[in-house]
Amino acid sequence: MKKYVFPLLVIVIATSNSAGAAERHMMQPVVPADKLVEAKALKSPLSNTPEVIEKGKSVYNGKGGCVTCHGVDGDGKGPGAVNMNPSPRNFQHHGFWRHRTEGELFWVIKHGSPGTAMIAFGSVLSDEEIWALIHYEHTFAGRHGPGMRGHRGEMGPMRGSEGGMGRMEGMGHRGRRGGGDE
Repeated sequence: MKKYVFPLLVIVIATSNSAGAAERHMMQPVVPADKLVEAKALKSPLSNTPEVIEKGKSVYNGKGGCVTCHGVDGDGKGPGAVNMNPSPRNFQHHGFWRHRTEGELFWVIKHGSPGTAMIAFGSVLSDEEIWALIHYEHTFAGRHGPGMRGHRGEMGPMRGSEGGMGRMEGMGHRGRRGGGDE
């Protein structure tokens, strides 16, 4: 029994550290500090409609080539993601959407992300295509679709008040209906 305790302890520690590293990676700003305020202020000019989401899906799977690294399901495990460090973003992770504004995503797609394999798509995609793409990427978290706007009009479950986590209309704490945390 004792001979299994140490290996089990190593696995538990390694797993918890990798989860913590992923969370820290997700929280690190990807927009250069001198551009961050400008990027956070950007807002999508597009309405969240089925047509916009379908256009974003078309860009994701086609012209943008996003599916290659981010995967069919937006989990960051596309065939091009093998051996990438850091790994491509997992758009299914709700924590990602809490830590990033739509403006930051727009900036990264348009200009690339220094220190990662994410290249700039500003010369490939129009601003409208980038915004449609962002609307589509929200669908991977299962919390964004027509009529689903976040607190104070942001997209999906991103941010509420400054520094807060926000919540979807009609949802309580951690996305539970009737959470009673109002």
